[in-house]
Amino acid sequence: MSKTIITIKAIVNSQISKVWDFWTSPVHIIKWNHASDDWHTTTATNDLKVGGKFSSRMEAKDGSLGFDFWGVYDEVVTNKKIAYTLSDERKVGVTFTEKDNGVEIISMFEAENENPVEMQKEGWQMILNNFKKYTETN
Repeated sequence: MSKTIITIKAIVNSQISKVWDFWTSPVHIIKWNHASDDWHTTTATNDLKVGGKFSSRMEAKDGSLGFDFWGVYDEVVTNKKIAYTLSDERKVGVTFTEKDNGVEIISMFEAENENPVEMQKEGWQMILNNFKKYTETN
């Protein structure tokens, strides 16, 4: 059975060095890593190297739900690309490309089987949109 690949993208009006730092530094990840304002990331760790692990704890602000999101890096090319395998064995790749109007981020990931593809795409896109907003305003 072939896996469904979901692609999301955004152009962040900022310098590549800032985009990379905000994407990979836990102090920033906890500020933007949520799909809606009623959720937040309470903790984040990031060992940014091949074989290194990253994790973040995402929780509903009312305390009703929460989960750990983690994986292991397969590839890290500073300011260019990150690839990793999630805890459920799904593959994710993220590219960072400098453009005239900022940095284009393209994220491609294997869909999971529990939620509709459109819902997964929308959720990941909302997180990417939060990243864009946070990076451009800080």
